[in-house]
Amino acid sequence: MIPPRLRFLPFLLCGALGVLAFAPFEWRPLLPIGLAFLFFHLVRLPPRAGFFAGYAYGLGLMGAGVSWLQISLDLFAEVGFLASILFTLAFVAFIALYFGLAGWLIARLASGRGGRGGLGLLGVAPAVWILVEWLRGWFLTGFPWLGMGYATLDTPLAGYAPLLGVYGLGWLLALLAGALALMFSSALGVRAILAAMAGVILLGGWGLQPLTWSQTAGEAIKVSLVQANIAQTFKWDPDQFGISMKKHLELTAAHWDSDLIIWPETAVSAYEHTVRPFLLDPLESDAREHNSEVLLGVPIMDFKSDRYYNAMLRLGKAAPGIRTPAALPPPGLPEVVTYYKRHLVPIGEYAPFRSLLKPLIDSLGIPMSDFIPGTAGKPLLRVAGYQAGISICYEDAFGAELIQALPEAAFLINASNDGWFGDSIAPHQHLEIARLRALETGRYLLKSTNTGISAVIGPDGQVLERSPLLKEHVLTHRVIPLQGLTPYARLGNWPVLGLLGLLLAGLMIIGRAVPGTGMRRGFDWRA
Repeated sequence: MIPPRLRFLPFLLCGALGVLAFAPFEWRPLLPIGLAFLFFHLVRLPPRAGFFAGYAYGLGLMGAGVSWLQISLDLFAEVGFLASILFTLAFVAFIALYFGLAGWLIARLASGRGGRGGLGLLGVAPAVWILVEWLRGWFLTGFPWLGMGYATLDTPLAGYAPLLGVYGLGWLLALLAGALALMFSSALGVRAILAAMAGVILLGGWGLQPLTWSQTAGEAIKVSLVQANIAQTFKWDPDQFGISMKKHLELTAAHWDSDLIIWPETAVSAYEHTVRPFLLDPLESDAREHNSEVLLGVPIMDFKSDRYYNAMLRLGKAAPGIRTPAALPPPGLPEVVTYYKRHLVPIGEYAPFRSLLKPLIDSLGIPMSDFIPGTAGKPLLRVAGYQAGISICYEDAFGAELIQALPEAAFLINASNDGWFGDSIAPHQHLEIARLRALETGRYLLKSTNTGISAVIGPDGQVLERSPLLKEHVLTHRVIPLQGLTPYARLGNWPVLGLLGLLLAGLMIIGRAVPGTGMRRGFDWRA
């Protein structure tokens, strides 16, 4: 018998163990097993207890899964050990509210004896869980980290990614968790039906995996990803700037035979206009001389607002080769050579509620924390003769924004500085996110980072080549430009979200019309 004060501890442990389903551990079955345990109890709990059960699960998942935030604040923002722990705990406590909301809604809508069966565990719980996860992915700019769909990589369910996207994958995983929970309280015949349903879902995903959704759009290009491994403690030190640039230039000079050389996010840790004469212009001349291009991260000042953009700047001349019509700029328009980051990180890159939080952000000592978001309609930039879909840092966590680059983009590029996270699980989690973006879009994805993990990811989501973490390295690989649209890239998240919304609405109508289903007849927010 669990003491009353500890009755929510099992849910917290289930959440914490769920982190092991994600990279770098990838013990995939742990997530649906833990979620099945949570769902089994949520449909039996009153709404208030359901909130605390879901909240405890969220505390465990996020507390263990984003513990790297404390490393960033303590070692690199230098706010102090105690302050970094308090800030991380406050962040986790806030994000866990989404899980509490999901727990409350599931308990509220599926309460009663009937709700403990198929309606609650196969209908309400999976739909509510994913709709709230979607809410977490955009409300207050969103934090979609550790979405359930990422735990389906390297499983049969991953075959559905080009059709359903991350939220569709998450719903299928939640559906399997609900079926597992239902098995605990079902007769043998029902268990057989549930097992058959799970088998059909898994076999369907396995059968979809060999399908290809994109076609060759031109000749392969040779790409080099420069990972200079500049320690975050030195990155913004003016005395270290020359050493950092010398290392990047030396690594670049050894790979001028590549069509495209990519430096990571803010590889140039100074304003573009201040280094243009002695760094960028000579580098562009070298790139043109070798018929190559360099794509690099650099902050660009906006003199009107005295603020700046987090940008990727292309230098050099496009290498000759076969180009799709979409790779060329429209007639009469100048060619765009810069991409400005559109989805900024709150606190880290800009001050939400600026008048209130700007003093707090300044006290954290985070460099370059007053960026302006870019306003481009599509995250595109022409490099090496092809349009590429560009994302900076955790922009690649927002799949609905990344697919805006399609169908024009022949491949995807993500430039990051994961040096903030040190030798933690965060770079592995970030690579996992990039893998799913490649699989959703049917495109190669080139991930260039400062300290690792840099990688070339194939359109099937598999890592073709990767760099070691926290080591200097240049990763070179040939990449095939692709064209075509996956169903997810064409339609986005709305078909899955609309289906789940209609499913919940239908279940509520059934609950009103059919006595004994266990579905609430009305929706009382005071409950």
